[in-house]
Amino acid sequence: MHIAIAGNIGAGKTSLTDLLCKHYKWQGHFEEVVENPYLDDFYHQMERWSFNLQVYFLNSRFGQLIEIQKSGINVIQDRSIYEDAHIFAPNLHAMGLLSQRDYQNYKSLFELMEGMVTGPDLMIYLRSSIPNLVDNIHKRGREFENSISIDYLSRLNERYEAWVHNYDKGKLLIIDVDELNFVDNPSDMGDIIEKIDSEINGLF
Repeated sequence: MHIAIAGNIGAGKTSLTDLLCKHYKWQGHFEEVVENPYLDDFYHQMERWSFNLQVYFLNSRFGQLIEIQKSGINVIQDRSIYEDAHIFAPNLHAMGLLSQRDYQNYKSLFELMEGMVTGPDLMIYLRSSIPNLVDNIHKRGREFENSISIDYLSRLNERYEAWVHNYDKGKLLIIDVDELNFVDNPSDMGDIIEKIDSEINGLF
């Protein structure tokens, strides 16, 4: 069983992945943030480091998927390979922060990798408003995220909604997280687990 957690920056992907791994006793594959050698540079100089960062994420996510497919164990993945290719890279290109040449190079690399892996059994999309994202980003206090603009988050949110609308890689569960506090409220977490159970029970 492979579950992927999708959502904008600050939506709660890592927190939910961690809690679900503890509940189901499954293995977690987390997004490399602290170990990422490009992230800090990217937020300070987006145009210079956008291609490097996107290729780094693509390589990392592809490696995770190969490992997941080889192992055959139950896994929950913090962010999917599709978000990099369908949301973050095209957004950077549209903002003029990723050149046409680099974008085409990136797309061809993604398409090559995509043909070698399968999508998750269940995709969970954490839908969040911009104020909620900003609040969560400030709460976790990552210094390199202080320069993220409202405009950047808004553009990503629009692309997430368009991507989810057309998602066709497997089962999709959308969770509106604005009114939830699944980290501190066991009842909210219980509601999420109930929804996930109802989805995955039909997959076994």
